[in-house]
Amino acid sequence: MESDQQRHQEKEKKKKVVVCGGGVVGACTAYYLSKSGGADVTVVEKSSVACAASGKAGGFLALDWCDGGPVSALARASFALHRSLADELDGPTSYGYRPLQTLRLSISADDARPSDRGPIPIPGWVDGPARSPRSIGTVETTAQVHPQLFTRALLSSAVDRHGVRLVIGRVESVEVDGATGRATGVSVVRGGEVGVIEADAVVLALGPWSCRLPVISSLLRVSAIKAHSIVVRPREPSAITAHALFLAYHPKGRRPGSKSLDPEVYPRPTGDVYICGMSSETEVPDDPEEITGDPNSIEMLHEIAGTVSSHLSKDRGGAEVRAEQACFLPCTDDSVPVIGEIPGIAGCYVATGHSCWGILNSPATGAALAELIMDGHASIVDLKPFSPSRFLPGSRPRLY
Repeated sequence: MESDQQRHQEKEKKKKVVVCGGGVVGACTAYYLSKSGGADVTVVEKSSVACAASGKAGGFLALDWCDGGPVSALARASFALHRSLADELDGPTSYGYRPLQTLRLSISADDARPSDRGPIPIPGWVDGPARSPRSIGTVETTAQVHPQLFTRALLSSAVDRHGVRLVIGRVESVEVDGATGRATGVSVVRGGEVGVIEADAVVLALGPWSCRLPVISSLLRVSAIKAHSIVVRPREPSAITAHALFLAYHPKGRRPGSKSLDPEVYPRPTGDVYICGMSSETEVPDDPEEITGDPNSIEMLHEIAGTVSSHLSKDRGGAEVRAEQACFLPCTDDSVPVIGEIPGIAGCYVATGHSCWGILNSPATGAALAELIMDGHASIVDLKPFSPSRFLPGSRPRLY
């Protein structure tokens, strides 16, 4: 049998990595690092796992919707990894992984006519005035997860199977050796006490809070889009089929020629239905637990839900309101995620700026970072388009 001394020696050989951020990107990074067998991983989270966008997002996955841009390879690799993770972690049961049919529909709240039942079938539960149905995804190319359950399943597996530690505390700064320019750990506030967690490598996966740290804000800007969502439970959940809906929605009393809204509707295997949209740019609060939705945006989402389907109406259909919420999506100035080692600070890595595709692209982001940290390069996807060095003075960020 392996002795305590042997286990201690084996642990000492491992690379110590601190992952800052308990959202989906941090969880994926910790999962793949710990699964490699060569890393001793600690995750630092300020509030609770998946407390922000990773717990309030829609969880929609698409194979090829990012094709034609710099995120294409990352998205395709991530879509494949989602399937693999669903097998490894019993995704259909533990976090609602399932393939979906996906439709594009046009709906006007002022239209009293029945739905347009054309050559592309509209799900029977969509009993509002839906027009121009178009298939934009099949069970081969679109899928979903419950993002909060997905994030927690990843981290729980990493903790239970691979010994990852979870620390609740606020990251104050990255410790850097002045002589070598190498990251040596992070300063963390826990219960009013400040302490340092030593590390051979540090990963900053802090979403829209990334620029609270000077090592990031001195190099690049991470802005935030506030996105609203509601979750309702129909009185007859079994009536709701696995169809994701992307809408061109015209509100009541709209002016002729005014732009439509673009809400999205995702039924979940649990019987709940998630409806999102109504985004805006605003300041991010210090505490994720302080984020609340704008009442007008929430009410508009209820209008949309009720117009799409009487099953989703809290008034006409008696649907139970399970959540009314908002979250912040991290965005970079060139609309491309930033993933890689921070220039000038060896051993300090950043992963943020995934915008609305964070749940989709987190597996390949985490797997590629794990390879970069452990092997010195990533093989699952080329990280050059995502390098933080593109924001160095003299570099010209590409705008997409």
